Amino acid sequence: MSRIDETRPFIPVRVAVLTLSDTRTKKTDTSGVLLANMIKEAGHEVIEHAIVEDDAKAIRKQVKRWMKDPEVDVVITTGGTGFTGRDVTPDAVKPLFEKEIDGFSALFHMLSYQKVGTSTVQSRACGGVAEGTYIFCVPGSPGACKDAWYGILKDQLDNRHRPCSFIEIMPRLQEKKKAKAK
Repeated sequence: MSRIDETRPFIPVRVAVLTLSDTRTKKTDTSGVLLANMIKEAGHEVIEHAIVEDDAKAIRKQVKRWMKDPEVDVVITTGGTGFTGRDVTPDAVKPLFEKEIDGFSALFHMLSYQKVGTSTVQSRACGGVAEGTYIFCVPGSPGACKDAWYGILKDQLDNRHRPCSFIEIMPRLQEKKKAKAK
């Protein structure tokens, strides 16, 4: 059952994609490229796609730069959500959240469980809002990126999704961001 109201005009959003990895390059970044392609395929704009090392300060610096950019509505990171020593993405990003989107993590794990079983507990996928920008941190595997995009974000970033979407409340979230830009 489609929950897209085709009578409403589509409103594209502007998304920045951040790959977190000590080993990936632009040539080997399969997950970041996959996310960017899915975003474009859905009709949205990829403002920037960057790769940053698994370093909390570097991650936070890049995400903060995009939070302050009035051209960025959404940041999606891929990688660094596990719990080994180099997996620091949630640790770097969560302190920036003004509000955490707890349902994103819960739904991501529910979808992931259907594909990888109990291995889903090894991810600290999360989402939140900071300075009017939606931020989502997903694992670095292509499968996890597909789960997050097709299972959650594609619909929630589509203003035509019923009964509601993240896009409908975006103008109210961005009041703070627009005020700072003046």
